[in-house]
Amino acid sequence: MKKVTEDYKRRVKELYEKANIVLSDSELENIDFADFGLDNIEKEALNLVVYINNERYCAKEMVLLPNQTCPEHLHPDLENKEGKQETFRCRWGKVYLYVEGEELKPDEISVTLPQENNQYYTAGKEFVLLPGEQYTINPKTKHWFQAGPEGAVISEFSSPSYDEYDIFTNPNVKREVRDR
Repeated sequence: MKKVTEDYKRRVKELYEKANIVLSDSELENIDFADFGLDNIEKEALNLVVYINNERYCAKEMVLLPNQTCPEHLHPDLENKEGKQETFRCRWGKVYLYVEGEELKPDEISVTLPQENNQYYTAGKEFVLLPGEQYTINPKTKHWFQAGPEGAVISEFSSPSYDEYDIFTNPNVKREVRDR
């Protein structure tokens, strides 16, 4: 796994600033730069700040750099807990969200799939979120999302988050947090 460059960190922080998301020094120092073990951080990754995650609810602020994609996954039921339900609200930029319900037809979607792993993107029902728009993803629903050409900032409000148990379509994904 490669170390996250200072330039990469700067670009992530700039998008939070463009969205007028005010973060504390501690939050800025602890941004999670997740590349999912794919060593393809410019194309497949997610950058996030977790405000709170407890047994009742979770709130996060996520950044995707231009055309960056969060790989397809779902939130399974866990012992005595229903899988995570989450609402994505676009704060800045454009988010292309894909959920299961229609078969993915690469020639009919608005984005370009990450070429190295395009076979692991199957959910094809497309939603385009602009600032102020939101969509709620039900538990156990395969989904993935990609930023538009300028990047995107997304607020996530959800039931408790157990990201380490997410099930990814790509068997090569490892749920790790990049260097800070």
